[in-house]
Amino acid sequence: MYIKEKFIYINEQNRQVMNKKIHLDEDEMPREWYNILPDLPEPLPPPLNPVTGQPVSPKDLEPIFPKELIRQEMSQERFIPIPEEVLDVYRIWRPTPLIRAYRLEKALRTPARIYYKYEGVSPPGSHKPNTAVAQAYYNAREGVERLTTETGAGQWGSALSFATMLFGLKLTIYMVKVSYMQKPYRAILMRTWGAEVVPSPSNRTKYGRSILEKDPDNPGSLGIAISEALEDAISHEDTKYSLGSVLNHVLLHQTVIGLEAIKQLEAEDEFPDIVIGCVGGGSNFAGISYPFYYLVRSGKAPKRTRFLAVEPASCPSMTKGEYMYDYGDTAGLTPLLKMYTLGHDFIPPPIHAGGLRYHGAAPTLSLLKKAGIYESTAYNQVEVFEAARLFAQTEGIVPAPESAHAIKAVIDEAIKAKQKGEEKVILFNLSGHGLLDLAAYQDFLDGKLPAHEYPAEAIQRSIEKIKALLLEKGIKP
Repeated sequence: MYIKEKFIYINEQNRQVMNKKIHLDEDEMPREWYNILPDLPEPLPPPLNPVTGQPVSPKDLEPIFPKELIRQEMSQERFIPIPEEVLDVYRIWRPTPLIRAYRLEKALRTPARIYYKYEGVSPPGSHKPNTAVAQAYYNAREGVERLTTETGAGQWGSALSFATMLFGLKLTIYMVKVSYMQKPYRAILMRTWGAEVVPSPSNRTKYGRSILEKDPDNPGSLGIAISEALEDAISHEDTKYSLGSVLNHVLLHQTVIGLEAIKQLEAEDEFPDIVIGCVGGGSNFAGISYPFYYLVRSGKAPKRTRFLAVEPASCPSMTKGEYMYDYGDTAGLTPLLKMYTLGHDFIPPPIHAGGLRYHGAAPTLSLLKKAGIYESTAYNQVEVFEAARLFAQTEGIVPAPESAHAIKAVIDEAIKAKQKGEEKVILFNLSGHGLLDLAAYQDFLDGKLPAHEYPAEAIQRSIEKIKALLLEKGIKP
């Protein structure tokens, strides 16, 4: 009798902290993407041709991207229809659940209500397929046979491998070498879906060879991998390049996350006081935050909302970088973009959050930060993994190292709410699971994880270098 009574008691206790999943029906899935360009506080500075210094035209981008993605990149339409063929694939995992983190709230003893949008339910395990599927579809529709891309931690490479498999495209992925060594199972997943995976810098491209000649042990960076992928694409007529973050059309496709979250929170009669997301290039944070920004800016929101971008202390582009024109890659093949940057030749330390090791931030996100509408903060990877462990021990999900940055900020905000006695509503994007990142957790648990912070003087040297280069070209930084 005692055992039965104790079991009932434990069950009742569990009910009080049981997480609540807020689902949408399939027919409630968004049928349009939200485009932030017409709602920015000021016009977005145009990308510049790196040779002429003049704004790029759609024609300039045609060797790299299919025409429809170029149109979306420059579109002023507020809402852009999602093709039915893309929706058919989305239905494999979308709509994704919104989960209230009761157990984390209880552990923190906070009056804050914490919600997370869980994108780890997609087949590749992250938010990245939201744009990968769209990009593969538009390329296939325009007769492209092969794509090239880069990947850091492998989340983007996995997503594009999955998408190109579905639409019958070949794919070559240049994976940052240190991540290729740290995360071998990501490469296996990409190869399983039919992609070719090349550690970068490589001997496959002229630029890769030039890097290796100077530094045979170069660990690689996203900037270098982008340069190799672009060189490969430009050198083959049947090939286009695909990007997993930064550009407008990429962030556009990710807004399905926030559009779903709005409906899910409405069902709970909730609206966030703060929206949080990790930032490398900015796609997952933009995906969850831009639709809420639209409601706030248009006066349709019930309250003002803070937007907080979270970065690694070893790669703090929005927190310690400078808002200026810079290349999106190390070789200087991309158009010049106005963004927060650490300098395109920046080589970050080999932290485990490989998806956040990028020198710049999305131009639209950067503009919102410059306008004071978005905030940013940065943490070292040891404190980030401490937050990830608490989340795993309360919520049960082992988060990707990238998403763990957002979790650290959520915990800090929830503690602030407790100290002030405020019932804040906190929303964040859990953009991927960490089941293929367990080597990073092993290093953390064994006390082998260094707390990298990138030196300010190194950032300044890199920024001064790009400023001098721009002035040589007659471009105001």
